[in-house]
Amino acid sequence: MNKAEMIEQIAQAAEISKSAAERAIDAMVVAIKSNLKKGNMVTLVGFGTFYVGKRAARAGRNPRTGAEIKIKAARVPKFRAGKALKDAVN
Repeated sequence: MNKAEMIEQIAQAAEISKSAAERAIDAMVVAIKSNLKKGNMVTLVGFGTFYVGKRAARAGRNPRTGAEIKIKAARVPKFRAGKALKDAVN
C-alpha cells in the first residue's frame, strides 16, 4: 500500500475528503518526526511505539575496493509493534 491508497482508505473509513485525510497523515508524520528528533518516544496504544535507537561506530568495508572504512555512530528511528498489531497480523 502506498500513500495515495492509504489516503483513499482513510477518507472512506472516516467519511472525510481525500485532502483532509492527506493533511491528517502529513500532520501525523511531521509530529512523529519532530518528537523523534527531540529524542521522545511516540506510543500509539494498540499499534506500537516509535523510538530512537543508537547505532555504535564501527568498521566497515568498501564493497568495490575492499578497503576498510570507519562508519560513524548514528541515531536511527525504530518501531516496536504493540500487542494488538501483532495479534491482528497473526
